[in-house]
Amino acid sequence: MAQSDNRICIAVLDGPVDLKHPCFKGANLTALPSLVSGKTRSDGDMSKHGTHVASVIFGQPNTSVKGIAPYCHGLIVPVFADDRCSVSQLDLARGIETAVNAGANIINFSGGQLTDMGEAEGWLENAVRLCEEKNVLLVAAAGNDGCDCLHVPAALSNVLAVGAMDANGTPLDFSNWGDIYQNQGILAPGLDVLGASPGGSTDKLNGTSFATPIVSGTAALLLSEQVRNGEEPNPQRIRQILLQSVLPCGDDIPEGDRRCLAGRLNLSGAFTLLTGAKMSQELETITASSVEASCGCDGGLTSHPPDATTTVESEPEAITTPQQEILAPNEAIPASFASPPPINTSTPNNMTNQVTPSQAPSDLDQKQLAYALGTLGYDFGSEARRDTFKQLMPAYDIGGTMVPANPYDARQMVDYLANDISEARSLIWTLNIELTPVYAIEPKGPFAREAYIALQELLAGQIQAEDDENYIERVSIPGVLTGRTVKLFSGQVVPIIEPQSTRGLYGWKVNTLVNAALETVTASEGEADEEVMRRTLGSFLNRVYYDLRNLGTTSQDRALNFAVTNAFQAASTFSQAVAQGMELDSISVEKSPFCRMDSDCWDVKLKFFDPENSRRAKKIFRFTIDVSDMIPVTLGEVKSWSSPY
Repeated sequence: MAQSDNRICIAVLDGPVDLKHPCFKGANLTALPSLVSGKTRSDGDMSKHGTHVASVIFGQPNTSVKGIAPYCHGLIVPVFADDRCSVSQLDLARGIETAVNAGANIINFSGGQLTDMGEAEGWLENAVRLCEEKNVLLVAAAGNDGCDCLHVPAALSNVLAVGAMDANGTPLDFSNWGDIYQNQGILAPGLDVLGASPGGSTDKLNGTSFATPIVSGTAALLLSEQVRNGEEPNPQRIRQILLQSVLPCGDDIPEGDRRCLAGRLNLSGAFTLLTGAKMSQELETITASSVEASCGCDGGLTSHPPDATTTVESEPEAITTPQQEILAPNEAIPASFASPPPINTSTPNNMTNQVTPSQAPSDLDQKQLAYALGTLGYDFGSEARRDTFKQLMPAYDIGGTMVPANPYDARQMVDYLANDISEARSLIWTLNIELTPVYAIEPKGPFAREAYIALQELLAGQIQAEDDENYIERVSIPGVLTGRTVKLFSGQVVPIIEPQSTRGLYGWKVNTLVNAALETVTASEGEADEEVMRRTLGSFLNRVYYDLRNLGTTSQDRALNFAVTNAFQAASTFSQAVAQGMELDSISVEKSPFCRMDSDCWDVKLKFFDPENSRRAKKIFRFTIDVSDMIPVTLGEVKSWSSPY
């Protein structure tokens, strides 16, 4: 009998889920650590939302909630908290990366943030791009604003947006219909959706939040069919098939009505496109009954009217910019989602949907490594901790006048720590990207003192004048993600990264790096234009930091970040191109086809162009980086070639 397959993995990024609910008994669910506690509250809006969404997918047969894909492996990643119904784009990106790294084939996110043109922060765009690269399908709600508008992440490229319809196939009034959704949005039942509620009860709720898991579960059934046929599961192909097989809206809706998006969910048609055969009566009965049980509305396949007394549940809102926040769905506020980009008719890459973990030395096995770039900062966590520093720090001499200590003055803090480095342990050290703290740095182990000394010295370099040869513009922090978090004075919660020693704690003395790179180029190429060299090298360093900024947790990002840190090799790599007046065009990272056994190797490609002659062939340089250890390392010789493109 065809049914969902445990080889297919679905991640639910939502509120906490009551895994003790009877409908989950026997389900293969794994709770992953996140910045939000997984503890549920019976009166919590986000616990209610997360439990309901998860049950639509994973509710077990012969229970109060029959899920659409009950035998699939589920990953529960809480991103919405009961005491704060929102999540930053940064933290949503963390959740997406966590799910991808854990092997998810499908990610369900029933939330979003209203946006003008479908724009998002770089964090979120990088995470969605990672889904595309790893062939993971991200399914997100279109939103409950009832307008011609978009939400992120649903509006981002290669996301499948989901709107809501009633049992007659009529779009619900609150379901969004933005322009991008016309090509990458799909309607699914979103009225009277039956689901579990914390504490053991059930409820029927309305919203695109609850239509979204119906589509995720349907995609999982199609992926299950793929693996049973001996194929590699291909989520991006399933996305394409779901969009190509949609049906028009109900008869009472005029043709071309934008509220219909691309069309409504059509499982049997998708099955036929996938297999080339008509869905068997047995499978059609199974899947139809699953959808009917989940939505309580005959799966939108008949004209059975919904219960008019059912209240509409809105979805959580999505993300905010560095401190913008995506709202989570709750019963009082309808949440909306954005739509995905136009359908891509090209054949998807034949990529495995499973992420292969890096092979690391035994002491790092099963640990999440990070190699991140940014600037150092520090935080007190509370007023009391701040005041203890103010009391202990000596008065400060400003122009011959002694003034009370100011612990927020980095110059005073640097001097204070230089005289008593043990006090560095009482600070919360942070790694910031564009003023946004992304990690708390907490050295541990026998070399913790040396690491704190290194942090103090790096902070001292950051406060120097920009033309000082000791000025440090950015730092690289390698370490292990602990799974623990800390709350900053602002209330922001950030994950803790543990450097194991001073290895890899580097400060970018940009002036020194450029001078050294210039010497390298001059030695190999003779005379070189210093101004061009400085501009090109500066472009290379800034390009990664600003345009390609990332959290440094995926293998690709660690390779990219190391490529920038290892600026000396980078200089020798493209010395010829720079000496000839060429400038950096693009940077890309690809999995290397050549690698050592038990290593994790990536090719970093640098493409240069001639700004004064567009017809001149571009120059491409490639070098391979092994990121299996905490400190990445380059392998082999640099390869280079010319290309007209």
